[in-house]
Amino acid sequence: MVRPTQQLHPAREPAPVRAAATVLLLRDSEAGIEVLMTRRSGTASFAPGAYVFPGGQIDAADQAAAHIAARRPTQSGLQLTQAIAAIREGFEELGVLLARHADGRPVSAQDIASMDRSTTSPVSFAEQCAARGLVLASDQVFTLAHWITDRDLPKRFDVPFLVARMPEGQTPTADESEQFEPCWVRPADALARHAAGSFFMIFPTVRTLQRLAAYASVDAVLQACAAEQPLWTSCPRAGLLRGQDARYMESDSPYGELALVCPDGQLLHALDWQSERAVPLLRNVQRLTAPNPGAMTGPGTNSYIVGDAATGYLVIDPGPNDAGHIERLWRATEGNIRMIVCTHSHADHSPGAAPLQALCKEKPPILGLSSAPTARSSARFAAERELRDGERLVLEGTTAEGEPVTHTLRAIHTPGHAANHLCLVLEEDGLLFSGDHILNGSTTVVDPPDGDMNAYLDSLDKLDAACEAGGIDFILPAHGHVIGSARSAIAQLKAHRLKREAKIAAAMQRLPQGTPDDWLPLAYDDVPERMWPVAARSLAAHVARIRQLASTP
Repeated sequence: MVRPTQQLHPAREPAPVRAAATVLLLRDSEAGIEVLMTRRSGTASFAPGAYVFPGGQIDAADQAAAHIAARRPTQSGLQLTQAIAAIREGFEELGVLLARHADGRPVSAQDIASMDRSTTSPVSFAEQCAARGLVLASDQVFTLAHWITDRDLPKRFDVPFLVARMPEGQTPTADESEQFEPCWVRPADALARHAAGSFFMIFPTVRTLQRLAAYASVDAVLQACAAEQPLWTSCPRAGLLRGQDARYMESDSPYGELALVCPDGQLLHALDWQSERAVPLLRNVQRLTAPNPGAMTGPGTNSYIVGDAATGYLVIDPGPNDAGHIERLWRATEGNIRMIVCTHSHADHSPGAAPLQALCKEKPPILGLSSAPTARSSARFAAERELRDGERLVLEGTTAEGEPVTHTLRAIHTPGHAANHLCLVLEEDGLLFSGDHILNGSTTVVDPPDGDMNAYLDSLDKLDAACEAGGIDFILPAHGHVIGSARSAIAQLKAHRLKREAKIAAAMQRLPQGTPDDWLPLAYDDVPERMWPVAARSLAAHVARIRQLASTP
């Protein structure tokens, strides 16, 4: 848990969420699945002018209407209420009624025409249905997704996105007050028109259509929803990209960084990659990215500056020997560097240590683990002092207000990517500086003999245990944005590694007389061929582990 005193922005309470429900009415066509969408009024208080799915707030009458609603055995009471609300909204906004007579006959156009769709009707929706002997087809409405409106927006909803098959023989007609221009559209076409600027949609709608586009038929969608759990749940976060607001789901790489820097949804953090100035992440943590972007380094190597003016600073991974980058590190710390720590010896992490030290008036020690004999000649590093596993590095001082302040970094030996790799935990704020052991957006290369896959996986377990024990929520990698949900990220990374290993083992079984060059295309068929030379290094590490496990009794 990050100390509130280290947050960059004052705490704020996001707007409360209101319960709502939305329904995607679907039909099959020769060109594929289509969804019914409609344009909101340009004066609407939420998403004016946007193309949306019909829906709105849940009210008390929706729950009370359960007596005229059909229910699946596996459908919860909450799901039933949500389905009733979505059916009511679909009727009020578009004149589409998901209902049937008690004897199973579908609702007729005459039934619908005889009913009052207005929200000011003296007779409620449920009463009108009951008077006609109609049963709401809520048992045919399924949960697709669960969206919670972004924390930065003034009007917020907690809303399931439901799905149902469009009833035959009904024609949607907009109410011409809240909704206009109902249209049937394939998800891919809606997305293309949105990208072209002619079909405005808000973020949850876009992301839902992106996922819906993967289904070939309405039946396939409904089958996917049969487990009665949303296929995803998301409360997006927003940051600034090229000066414009950009929104992200939990699975998107910038999400964790936005959660760290702007936990209450403040729309203030710039996500653009640049190397000219340090980026504040907390009051006591800054990131300066080296100008060395590439296939292996992503946007560049992240150097982290921990501490403040009262305590002095510790620099993690000063990066390559780039004079401009080293000078910017020195200026960001005003030369008050107490320690320099290298997570490992690779050429984009450690060569900047000695030049940075030379700029400082009081020479800070260069700490870490010296490279092993197995390291490549381009990855040699000699620490001035070797850090012990579990050793604590402490920055202490007193603020201008006379308050003591401490930042404690604990070293964790994590061989695997390199024999001399280590990570650091900022104990007071629950942050893990992962070096190259955990990256955002890609998996690290494990290159034998200095890299070892057994050691790498064991180190992942060690880091997971440290996160559990220390309440660590965020991982600050050497490449890419901050990663949130630390333990979940580690579990996903380990699962990915083992899944890859299973593919490699299957390739070895398929071609028992083959070579790594033969197995590579089979095991990495989902990786661009231009990256295969890099993947071959990790394949070698997996092959060594597979053979070791096979020979162990």
